[in-house]
Amino acid sequence: MEIVILPDGAAVGAAAAARIAAVVQRKPEAVLGLATGSSPLGAYAALADLVARGEVDLSRTSAFALDEYVGVPPESPLSYAATIAHDATGPLGLDPARVRTPDGNAADLEAACSAYEAAIAAAGGVDVQLLGIGANGHIGFNEPTSSFASRTRIKTLAPRTREDNARFFGGDLDAVPMHCITQGLGTILDARQLLLVAQGESKAAAVAAAVEGPLTAMVPGSALQLHRTAVVLLDEAAASKLTLADYYRFTYANKPAWQRVD
Repeated sequence: MEIVILPDGAAVGAAAAARIAAVVQRKPEAVLGLATGSSPLGAYAALADLVARGEVDLSRTSAFALDEYVGVPPESPLSYAATIAHDATGPLGLDPARVRTPDGNAADLEAACSAYEAAIAAAGGVDVQLLGIGANGHIGFNEPTSSFASRTRIKTLAPRTREDNARFFGGDLDAVPMHCITQGLGTILDARQLLLVAQGESKAAAVAAAVEGPLTAMVPGSALQLHRTAVVLLDEAAASKLTLADYYRFTYANKPAWQRVD
């Protein structure tokens, strides 16, 4: 796992965008894993700027969203299908036909989960998966105690997660869905590269537990410790509880030029 501590959220977004762009430049038909929430917005904005400048072309790139609420129509602005379309598909110049989200309104939700797994496999797997992390350590909607071997499935959202997401529903906790479909930790770990971004002091405890704590289902983000190519991009606030922060700064500053992606 590589830990990169950057000055601020804008630098985190730019670094994430550079890494995604490098993958697509090598492989124009790459498969991206897209996250929602506030954490990846800077990465999408920085990547959209690279697209606008003609430095990278994502028109042949495919993408799979991490998760979707159960029972929220895809045309609702509160759905993750709509969020991905607004934050990523349009600004990044992705072909909407190549962008897929889980079907949280399927008549048979279990079949929809299996179909999503099959679609990822048929696309050749995810080349780079963008991730955020919740205050309770969740990635995707894999709440604490999720199995590291889990696949795309239906999950019940933890109270803390619903409270954190109530801001998107006008502050009305009762309006936040109780269930979701999420890629499992096993599904996420199958991606060739993982790219976790975190900004702000509110994420510091979760980041420290995921990066430096024990490997435990109580902190789903700690699953990244099992991946051979996981990069964690943090601003100073999100890195504030790391014990080895100075070491991470030293190793990044002294990284060989041929390994750098800035």
